[in-house]
Amino acid sequence: MKVVVLVGGVGGARFLLGVKQALGMPAVGEPEQPTPHEVSAVVNIGDDAWMHGLRVCPDLDTCMYTLGGGIDSEKGWGRVEETWSVSAELAAYGAEPNWFGLGDRDIATHLVRSRMLRAGYPLSAVTEALCDRWRPGVRLLPVSDERVETHVAIEGPEGQGPRAVHFQEWWVRYRAEPAAQAIVPVGADEAEPAPGVSEALEQADVVLIAPSNPVVSIGTLLAVPGFGAALRATQAPVVGLSPIVGGQPVRGMADACLNAIEVDSTAEAVGGHYGARPTGGVLDAWLVHSGDNVDVPGVAVRQVPLLMSDVEATAQMARAAFEIAGLPVPEGAR
Repeated sequence: MKVVVLVGGVGGARFLLGVKQALGMPAVGEPEQPTPHEVSAVVNIGDDAWMHGLRVCPDLDTCMYTLGGGIDSEKGWGRVEETWSVSAELAAYGAEPNWFGLGDRDIATHLVRSRMLRAGYPLSAVTEALCDRWRPGVRLLPVSDERVETHVAIEGPEGQGPRAVHFQEWWVRYRAEPAAQAIVPVGADEAEPAPGVSEALEQADVVLIAPSNPVVSIGTLLAVPGFGAALRATQAPVVGLSPIVGGQPVRGMADACLNAIEVDSTAEAVGGHYGARPTGGVLDAWLVHSGDNVDVPGVAVRQVPLLMSDVEATAQMARAAFEIAGLPVPEGAR
């Protein structure tokens, strides 16, 4: 089976663990072995930013570390057994930004990436090189090799109107306050899909939209014109999994992002935001949490447990997605 998964950071990375288990692929830490299945993850790059002269790609790195066994599993991001000596020294110098911490181990990844980017390698090639160390068992594809960064318009100083800040500053420094007046993936409208992205969609047996942030993760992917067109054109069924359970975001502050685009924080509203493929949307099927009564015109809706409490619970979510897509659970799946 060829599976394409659209993902953001923490939630998307954890969902990929479940997809691998549903396919019977080796778990984190297990020896690599031949598998007939192929999983390609198209990853959001709108959170990427330059920090202290280093190119930081939070969602790509979170997926890479999670699948490769290097993640801090308690936080869901950053390296396990991390130290912070460099950040402490930067703070002593008063170097900005002082609100975004870079761990010592994590900095090594950013140093390698930044050196390769400055040498002219595209982000997709850099990501492939970094994954050669981590062996995630999944092909991680940045949605584009071009620079795409999500910016947020917020209220500026009194009498000066709104001002724009990078998404990371709004999310990490200000904790999504003040309220976003607009969220814009800058550069997305002129970007093209990275090598392998359109081909993965064309060859897929199924496309899964992970329960990632529908605005700043999945929304950024869809903002790249060539990607959105390839997704709508794929012959594979497209199955989305709701990031909203009982009217609340499963993780993070997705409701703050949904408010900015005037979409309610409900599974029904998010499903309607994605829309049905026959009417120009992206969904063929929409999985919502048990008890969430949802109607999305033109989309097959099914209630299943959607809490990623552990890898097996997440694998059950992936199996439900395969089933509603009309695909059998692969033989040998755990």
